[in-house]
Amino acid sequence: MLDTRLALAELFHAPDPSCIAFAANATMALNTVLNGVLHPGDHVITTVCEHNSVLRPLYRLRAQGVEVSFTGVDAAAQLCYDQWKTLLRPTTLALVVTGASNVTGNGIDLARAADFAHRHGLLLIVDAAQTAGAQPIDVQQLGIDALCFTGHKALLGPQGTGGAYVRPGLQIAPLLVGGSGVHSFDEMHPLQMPTALEAGTLNVHGLAGLCAGVRWLLEQGVENLAARENALARLFYEQVRTAPGVTVYGDMTMQPRAPIVALNIAQEDSARVADILWEDYGICVRAGAHCAPLMHKALGTAEQGVVRFSFSHFNTEQEVQQAAQAVCALAREILCE
Repeated sequence: MLDTRLALAELFHAPDPSCIAFAANATMALNTVLNGVLHPGDHVITTVCEHNSVLRPLYRLRAQGVEVSFTGVDAAAQLCYDQWKTLLRPTTLALVVTGASNVTGNGIDLARAADFAHRHGLLLIVDAAQTAGAQPIDVQQLGIDALCFTGHKALLGPQGTGGAYVRPGLQIAPLLVGGSGVHSFDEMHPLQMPTALEAGTLNVHGLAGLCAGVRWLLEQGVENLAARENALARLFYEQVRTAPGVTVYGDMTMQPRAPIVALNIAQEDSARVADILWEDYGICVRAGAHCAPLMHKALGTAEQGVVRFSFSHFNTEQEVQQAAQAVCALAREILCE
């Protein structure tokens, strides 16, 4: 497991591998961090771009006395950064943001988030489920206090892996306590990282797979892979954006962004579009709400959902061309119904 910590510390530019604590996924890591730093009477600022892995822990904490404010988005689904100052309170403890929307792919300016957080003495907590391994992340340069990630997406690891980077000196109360393998006669769970956040037996074989994925990313260069993914997403976007009946959500011109293109065809239910793409064209996409209800409310797609195309550096230009052609053909069919 030390090899995996070392690889992740190198990837995120962490000062020490002990800053990396493993978890089953980003959801568990986010629950651990949020519940470990927020208490009744605290106030937290987050965004409507968040996944339920952030929203639901915050809603539960809100029921326990934590106050939560949400930053909105503009017509292009870009975050309204200027709202942060208006939401700030004397009791504000943290700014919680996603690295990129899992619906639109729009990225969050983490440098701007870090600057705001630092100027106002806030913790910066980042949900990097969409960006860890897909974008370069330097936690020290940005001054990120906690970065939560999953292993099974861009980090190329197995399901059941993930974790959190925690800045040295930041004490997070553990969500789980129990077996630690050290200090067994102490009644309280150890407070030293990473043991503090790793009660119980870890997914050792899964973490070995995660190590292999991260090492491969380091060899290839995250910047190189990200450039290819975004080029493929852009190629697809340029071919579908003017197709009759097609609506694309998000701002494809902004950087950084996740290699995602989200669209709808006329008023057709997104689930039906996804079914046809799979059954008739052999193209697998994700339809529906994507566990991000506030973003869909902001986009006006709460009922229809969206069809999300996610691109990988393993995709080919030919596959992207085929996907674009399928969308255009399907749009023509739907408009003629």
